[in-house]
Amino acid sequence: MPDSYLRLGVLDHRHLDARAVDDPGEAGVTLCERRFMGKINLRGEPVRPFRDAVKKALGVAPPVKPNTVATGEACAILWLGPNEWLVTTPPGAEGAALAALGEALGKRHVALVDVSEARAVIGLAGPRARDVLAKGCALDLHPRAFKAGDCAQSALAKAGVILHQTDDAPAYDIHVDRSFADYLWRWLEDAAAEYGLAIIRG
Repeated sequence: MPDSYLRLGVLDHRHLDARAVDDPGEAGVTLCERRFMGKINLRGEPVRPFRDAVKKALGVAPPVKPNTVATGEACAILWLGPNEWLVTTPPGAEGAALAALGEALGKRHVALVDVSEARAVIGLAGPRARDVLAKGCALDLHPRAFKAGDCAQSALAKAGVILHQTDDAPAYDIHVDRSFADYLWRWLEDAAAEYGLAIIRG
């Protein structure tokens, strides 16, 4: 991890803090950058000993149901595949989570990689958030098909993303490769403009 005093958010060049408002008012959509969220890629066979070890380390077991998220007090675990998950933590907590996982999993055949700097996370919320996503994503986002606690890997405006619905409001975390973050932010701003857009602090 880079020294904290040198660390910049992926979208800092857009000066989002200067544009952020405390009250979004009647805006139909809000956007923010979730700066410095910790991210750990976890791979292993989803057998009971493995899941128990992860639960011992993080307080929550990795989900086995496809495209779901298990949420604990200090992390969330997103299902990415039959033997792959993304662990997200608050900023700065990824190191402790990685160490706890390493100790709990011991010599099991697993893979643990800190990927915190690999992706940016954009927060999208508001009553018209689904309408924004529908402009560039083929997923069925109706509440009957995609709700809080669900996640999926898909394309949004031709950018590969991991979409995690965090709240029924609705609210979403959009994980995107760093190299596509600026492009996707600009696309989201344009797509949200007709609904009323407010930039908030993440």
